[in-house]
Formats: sequence, structure tokens, C-alpha cells
Amino acid sequence: MFISKTTRRPLVVLTTITLLAALWIGAPVASQEAVPESGEYTLVILHNNDGESKLLEDQDSGFPGAARFAALMKQLQSQAGGAVITLTSGDNFLASQELGVSLARENAPLYDSVALSGLYDAMALGNHDFDLGPEVTARFIEGFTPPVPFLSANLDFSGEPSLDQLVADGLLAASVVIETGGERIGVIGAVTPWLGNISSPRNVGVSAVLPAVAAEAAKLTADGVNKIILVSHLQDVDEEVALVADLTDVDVVIAGGGDDLLRNEGDSCMPDEEPAGPYPMRITDASGAEVPVITAPGGYRCIGELSVTFDAEGNITRSSGRSIGVGFDVIPDSGVQAGVIDPLTAAVAEIDADVIGVSQVDLDGRRSMVRTTDTNVGNLLADALRTAASHLAAGFGISAPQVAVTNGGGIRNDSLIPAGDVTTGMTWDIAPFNNFVVVGEVPRETLRALLEQAVSRLPGAGGQFAQVSGFTFDYDPTAAAREVDRSGDCSVIGSPGERVRNVTLDDGTVIVLNGSVVPGAPVVLAIVDFLARGGDCYPLREVETTRLGVTYQQALAEYIAHDLGGVIGAADYPTDGGDRITALAPTEAADTRSYTVRPGDTLRKIAQSLLGSELRWPEIFALNEGNTQADGRALTNPDLIHIDWILEIPAD
Repeated sequence: MFISKTTRRPLVVLTTITLLAALWIGAPVASQEAVPESGEYTLVILHNNDGESKLLEDQDSGFPGAARFAALMKQLQSQAGGAVITLTSGDNFLASQELGVSLARENAPLYDSVALSGLYDAMALGNHDFDLGPEVTARFIEGFTPPVPFLSANLDFSGEPSLDQLVADGLLAASVVIETGGERIGVIGAVTPWLGNISSPRNVGVSAVLPAVAAEAAKLTADGVNKIILVSHLQDVDEEVALVADLTDVDVVIAGGGDDLLRNEGDSCMPDEEPAGPYPMRITDASGAEVPVITAPGGYRCIGELSVTFDAEGNITRSSGRSIGVGFDVIPDSGVQAGVIDPLTAAVAEIDADVIGVSQVDLDGRRSMVRTTDTNVGNLLADALRTAASHLAAGFGISAPQVAVTNGGGIRNDSLIPAGDVTTGMTWDIAPFNNFVVVGEVPRETLRALLEQAVSRLPGAGGQFAQVSGFTFDYDPTAAAREVDRSGDCSVIGSPGERVRNVTLDDGTVIVLNGSVVPGAPVVLAIVDFLARGGDCYPLREVETTRLGVTYQQALAEYIAHDLGGVIGAADYPTDGGDRITALAPTEAADTRSYTVRPGDTLRKIAQSLLGSELRWPEIFALNEGNTQADGRALTNPDLIHIDWILEIPAD
């Protein structure tokens, strides 16, 4: 695909307001470069990533809104002169209250598409751009005026008709060639290979990033393009850094998905935050060339500006850049303000005014918390799933769920909501995805594997961390974590996980004791369909489920308004989450291991087998004496143990 910028975007004329804003922003990077030598070419790259539908201004959270972002981007484009290219590296929208308003507009483009129209020469796709399914992805792309190409070299769209048509129309491609300043610039897109496990691309095929990008770079090079940019959405700038080491012929990499801050001294992007590195990072590729790697924090808070000078052969001779903050004093773009911000603000205000209850306690939905420990927002949402499913089960001819699980990644408000009124809008902020409640019978071993997956990323924060209802569990954070192929079918490629120690239903039924599954009937589970399909590598693809026709946002709003009588009590929902999930202290977790009694076992035989001496049987007896087993009996006689009892054994 080839695009000449002279036919894509009209010349932007500087107004008095723009000139004043330019003085505030400072001189563009290009003007700071030395005068190019003969044959040299200097390109200014403007970029951002992870806009994630943060269209409206939120001064408390530091989001300036899309209208100010658009105004500043247009100013920077004008200042940069002729050789400029503008790109974004994915997650262009996100399920949210704002997006919900957009989706409800029949026969109209999404507000995200309207706000971003005319700003970019090419756009990458991120994982969140598939969260609501391929049809919404297509609707977003089709809503741009003028059209803009979306890129991903490692995706195959042939299995999805709505997206395959966009390939035929030239709006979806592996790469694009853009002419600017008299030179041809190749741009390649790529997205995380985990796409199928963290989003909902349905029949979109996903392949490995490195071979796909390398092949596309080779095609562009063979076509005579010697200046190539990769816009990739690999979830963490470290992933792009690792990729560069194995690449050749890619000159600049724009990363996305990690919300990483790269900044130099004096840059205006989030000046009070600690940066992950300088802007740009300079990484050596497989040929020994130095590749600038750049990215920006999301939510329209910052714009990156990189100036790159090439010699006649397309080699970078120098580069410099800055990370620019989108200030609240930037005058909003009038078109975006009138066409997006004003109508969207009015629609959201109407939803926010719908009070459905009151909370006696601060509600903790912060990303860092819901992805690492139980919180009251997580407990509320899990209880809502179980309660909604219990109300609806009889009508679908299924059993009411005993337990419910939801993932921390599905909780999106990323804030501590103060005690006070709770509105419908807040439930949208917490649970914005198009996730439907489903119910299925889960074998006990599968439930244990699910919980192993949930705690596998700890102590790091992972979207798969579970928020639970109807049971409690504890885990050993020092034990072996579950290892799965997240870029493929989620099959176990290392340890199946040894962290989950005990799982007990609220009615006292023991599911896991001392790390071993207690034999028994399956557990009836309520969960969202994304996870039931194997999202976040939950091992549920083989489980038959019934979809109940209610989303998790609807379940949450209904639970607060009616089942709780409009009151979220501090006793039932403490801010610290209570004790549904417990991380065992090292001394608690490491001193013993578990063993399931088999036919013919005695304490002496077990001691000989596991401890090296039958004379150590009293240690086993002392650890287990009086402990109630799943069958209700307890060890009181050292000569009488029963098959399937789970005994604690000294760890040494």
C-alpha cells in the first residue's frame, strides 16, 4: 500500500492561537537539528499510543481529553514542516462508559473514530481494539474521515468477513509506504502474540511477531524502501527492546501497550513521574545498527516527537527527541469539542446522575490492587455474578452456582471510589466490557488449575488474578508458578503450578487440602464468557457453559440496587478485601508438603518413602493429629489412616 501525504492531509494553517501555543510548547525538534549535509534527510515522527477511549477531560486523574490532544498534535504537525509522519501503536479504544455511549449511536461512527480522524498517517492495532469482537473493530476503522490504514503484519483477517473486506479495501494491511518530504517511508504494524488469550479476536489468526515483521521488512527493502518504522503493541516496551535485538532493516520502533514513560530532563510529559528510560532508548539490532525505541504513556496525556536524520543509503546518522505533555492549558480543537466532547459529556452526565445506591466504605478498584489481591470491588463484582446467576438459573434449567470467579483485568476503573453515592456510571467504569455471565460445572481439578493460573504472575500484577465469591483459598507465593504457552493454546509448558494450598467452599466443603484435590462432585461456577472461552489462559475451554443473557455490568448494577438494597456495607465489603484470598507467610507455606494416602499405606511406610526413615513416623502423626479430613474424620490413632486422607509431611 502506498500513500502520498500530499493527497491525505491538507496543509494546516497556523492561527494566532496556534502560534501562541507554539511559543508555550517550544521550538520543534527538527529546528534543533544541525543543517543537513548533502544527501541527508530528516524526518519528524509524532506518535502516541493507548488512547483507550479517554476522550473526556478528567483533571483529577490527569487526563486532558481528546480535544486538547488533537489540537496539540495538529500544532506539532504544522511546526514540523514537510517531512513529518504521525503514527499510533494501538489500543485506540477501550470498553468503557464512553464507548458504550458510542456503541448506542445507530448508523453513526464511534466517537473515538471521529475524535482521531485526520490526525494519523497510519495506525497499529492493539489487543483492546478487539475486545468487543471483530464487528466493533471494523466499525471503528470504517468511522474515520478521511480513511486511514490500520496495520498488523502478524494477523490473518481472512477468517472474519467484516475485517477481510477491509483488507480488500486497503484499510487493513501488514505495512504501508507513505511519501513525505520527497522520501518513501515504510511502516509495519504488529500486535502481541497473546491476542487470542487476552482479547476477543474470534477467527483472526495470530502468528509470531519476529518472523512476520522480518518478512515484511524484507519485502519493503526489496521494493527500494530504506527507511522503515515498526509500530508494535507488545504490551511492554521491554518486549520491543528484546525484539530489536533479533531484527535488521527496521530503523525506528514505536512501542505500545505498556503505558511506559520515556522522558529526558526538561521534557513536559508527566514531569513528576519516574521514567522507565530516556527518550529515545537506543537499542542495538542484529546487524549492529542502533535503533531508537520510543513510546508514550496512554490516555492522550503525552505526544512523542522524534527527529531522525538518514544518510543517502537510509542509515540513521543522528536522532533526538522529547516527550511532550498535553497540558490542560492547550485550547481544545473546536471540531473535536463540538462533534465529540460536548455530546459525549451530556450523555455521560445523564448516566452518572442515575444514583443506584450508597457505599459506606471506599471502594478499591485500583489496577495494582485488583490484579494482586482481593478487594471490595472485586468481591462485589464476583458476588454480583453469583447472585445474578442464582436468580436466573431455574429459568435456564441449570443448577445455581456455588462459586463465582472474575478476573482483575476485567475491572477497569483503576481508582479508589470514595464512600458515598454509587451511580450507574460507576458500574460502567468498573465493568465496561461486553462480558456475559455464564454458568458451568467445573471438575475440582479444573478449579484448582484455574486458581493456579490466577496466582501465576504474582508478585507481579496480572490481569488473570482472580476475584472470588462463594469460597476462600490460600496460596504459597514462593512455590512453583503455573507456566503456560500464552502465545499459543495456553497448554502447560512447565510446572502445572504448586501454589494453591487450600480451597474451601462457604458451606465448608473442602476442594483442595494441603495442595491436593479432594475427590468429589464438580463445582458449579459462574464466570464471564471471555474467561470461559479460555481468556487469560483460564483452563475452561472444555467446560460446557450456559450463557444467561446478562452482562457483568448489568449484574453489578442490579446487585447493588436490589440485592443489597442500595447499601454497600463496610462490614460485608471492607476496603482491604477481607479474607477470601490469603497469601501464606513463608514459614506457613514452606514447612510442610502434602501427601494423599493410598491403599496399603501406613505412617511408617510414608515416613520411609518420603523422609528416608520409618522411625520418623511420629513427626507425621504430630503434624496431623486431630486435623479434620474431608470425610469428617480425624487422625487420632497412628495405626489407623484412611485412603484419600491428605496428610501434611515435613518439607525436609
